[in-house]
Amino acid sequence: MHFTRSSGVLAHPTSLPGPPGIGDIGPSAHVWLDQLARMGCALWQVLPLGPTGYADSPYQSFSSFAGNPNLISPESLVAEGLLDEVEIRNAPAFPDDRVDYGTVIAWKRDLVNHAFDNIGGLQDDFERFRHANRHWIADYGLFMTLKDLYGGHSWTLWPPLLRDRDPAQMEKASSAYATEIRRHEFAQFLFSRQWNVLRRRARSLGIGIIGDIPIFAAGDSADVWANRQLFQLTEAGEPAFQAGVPPDYFSETGQLWGNPLYRWDEHQRTGFAWWIERFRAVFRLVDILRIDHFRGFVNYWEVPGGALDAVKGRWVDGPGEVFFKTIQQELGTLPIIAEDLGELDPRVPALRDLLGFPGMKVFQFGFDTDRTSEFLPHKYPRNSVAYTGTHDNDTTRGWFESLDDARRSFVLEYLGTDDSEIAWDIMWAVWKSRSVFALAPLQDLLDLPTEARMNRPGTTSGNWQWRATPGAITTEVQQRMQALNRATRRKPGKRRRSRE
Repeated sequence: MHFTRSSGVLAHPTSLPGPPGIGDIGPSAHVWLDQLARMGCALWQVLPLGPTGYADSPYQSFSSFAGNPNLISPESLVAEGLLDEVEIRNAPAFPDDRVDYGTVIAWKRDLVNHAFDNIGGLQDDFERFRHANRHWIADYGLFMTLKDLYGGHSWTLWPPLLRDRDPAQMEKASSAYATEIRRHEFAQFLFSRQWNVLRRRARSLGIGIIGDIPIFAAGDSADVWANRQLFQLTEAGEPAFQAGVPPDYFSETGQLWGNPLYRWDEHQRTGFAWWIERFRAVFRLVDILRIDHFRGFVNYWEVPGGALDAVKGRWVDGPGEVFFKTIQQELGTLPIIAEDLGELDPRVPALRDLLGFPGMKVFQFGFDTDRTSEFLPHKYPRNSVAYTGTHDNDTTRGWFESLDDARRSFVLEYLGTDDSEIAWDIMWAVWKSRSVFALAPLQDLLDLPTEARMNRPGTTSGNWQWRATPGAITTEVQQRMQALNRATRRKPGKRRRSRE
């Protein structure tokens, strides 16, 4: 697989400044793309774009195929005549520097429902969208409708006949709640419509979008409810075994994700059909794909369903090479980045290299062991993606300020600098590496402290909320980034033909 040496910024749409309540995919996102282009960046990396579930995490989505309705732009709905401007002027009093999800979700849902009432001339386009996505959208619409009906509770707590998808009850519910189901489907239509406009704008500017796909599906999702045969579940629909990772850099008790594990034998029996559709769906949205927890395709940490932490688990082999070869036979060679961080079975880098996927190198990890770490920038191989940090790390400034004296001195010695502009100094080191891609979270361009961190792995509150404040992405920031890209000869990446 060939990538052209390029750079970019990691910033989930929710973090973008501008609209009330939450960053979205409307006009403010187009402004962001213009800013990226002025910086000389060719890449925009986002987190998973699905509807967020537990703890507002983009890695715990109600669907692997749907988009997040909270990203729909009210301004764009006004421009299309689906809302009156007064409806968005009367927005609640939201904070500028973080997302108040509880208030945002209710407000956005009301706006989308009002837009549905004004569907008018979009009816035919909506019906074509429903038909094109028929393999998942009906299940998703009914799933979300029933979640509303049963107070947001997990599908495992619904009445048994609905939990178990009794055909007669499914038909009855689909008929009784047809309007509510269509409202959820219409939200998906709006998301797709706005995202496609944004993606076309990115392409016109020579910017490729790097997406993100979690390896596991959320237990409380339309995916698991509608495809129970593909997951290791009890008769009541609860995980018989759940996903996580053993104790590591982030947590002494490991991370217990709670996602049900796959029945890989059943996936293989179907020719990985569900996965093929999942990859096809995400490549309709993005140009390059980062696979989160790539090692899980080689082996994954299996934890009993009732466990309270991830300590007592075991490694179980995943599908490995046959999985990716089957996907490639169906979809062709795919532009994929393998998230290969952590302690790895030797078979993980072997599979990564066999497939030609670039792995990840994170600057912050280079100073936690000794002076021979593979995460020191001068050691990065060309076929890798270099980061100052990721959404799971502290901000670069916050990380540096948390170091003990010895490690802080090592960082400064390595960089040959003082600590007055540490985030930018580290960006320079990462950008000068041989890695084909260099990326930094938006927080690092703004040189922000720990309070701007996006996520703290192993915790379930206070995450995913950070937003850049209006005016934070100044002309000076853009010019400094442009100078960095010029000095390190980071140029626009190779565009790929759409899989739409």
